[in-house]
Amino acid sequence: MMLPRSVAWMLPIALMISGTGAGSAQSFPNKPVRIVTSEPGGGSDINARLVAQGISAPLGQPVIIDNRGGGVLPAIYVAKATADGYTLLNSSGVFWIGPYMQKVAYDPVRDFSPITLTASAPNLLVVHPSLPAKSVEELIALAKSQPGELNYASAGTGGSGHLAAELFKAMARVNLTLIPYNGAGPALNALIGGEIQVMFTSTTSAWPHVKSARLRALAVTSLQPSALAPGLPTMVASGLPGYEWATITGLLAPAKTPAAIIVRLNQEIVRLLGREDVKEKFFNMGIEPVGNSPAEYAHKIRSEMVKTGKLIKDAGIRAE
Repeated sequence: MMLPRSVAWMLPIALMISGTGAGSAQSFPNKPVRIVTSEPGGGSDINARLVAQGISAPLGQPVIIDNRGGGVLPAIYVAKATADGYTLLNSSGVFWIGPYMQKVAYDPVRDFSPITLTASAPNLLVVHPSLPAKSVEELIALAKSQPGELNYASAGTGGSGHLAAELFKAMARVNLTLIPYNGAGPALNALIGGEIQVMFTSTTSAWPHVKSARLRALAVTSLQPSALAPGLPTMVASGLPGYEWATITGLLAPAKTPAAIIVRLNQEIVRLLGREDVKEKFFNMGIEPVGNSPAEYAHKIRSEMVKTGKLIKDAGIRAE
């Protein structure tokens, strides 16, 4: 009999309590550990490398980064890997967003054991300075007075900025016109050049242009104010109750990985993320370190799947 997803993801915690897998944890690891992630140079890759460098010494083994390309490719690979703790997945929400947009050869709940949420990166809502809107409330009023006339940039279908904008449209009940671009760089350049008026993008990309007044930032998309965007109000504080969006990244193992191994990995990673020098490195990359329990990460994934799945379905978003 197939267990409900909520029950299936609680099994590692129950096994930990019962002591199942203790022997595996005592001998783990006795060979290098691989963290499978996206293409080199991206945010997930850099995140994975910081974690790998930090947990290698406490584990007593090399932790190797294995770049498997973008999209759902890393998740496909790890879902089929041996469940022994030596092959891990480092991924942002793409591994659970992908299945809503295309057929994939894995189930984001059934085929993975969450270890910990490692980082969260909010977006900024930015507009071209010529736009007569100096707050979120003014932008909503302007958009409602000109339905479909304001354009927003997307750096990629189903990407963080795209979904953040669609969530804004749905919650504010406004009609903005999507203008897709091939990557964040071209999209941001179009906004700076005045070709489009609105964009949701990372703090790393936008904040230098906000400080130079080439863009105007209206709000940060995190639920709480962010040190990554000092002085900027949240969307909630700006008149959009309940709005929250962030790119979250975490580590997972293949399903049925012994619970004691999950706990060992969780302890080492959470300990690393609590170090002040590591926090500074993450902050300098425009992301905030998190570190939580496997159960908390599993709950976060489930809640994000519900929100994002409905958003993608209602907006009719499909993979390119």
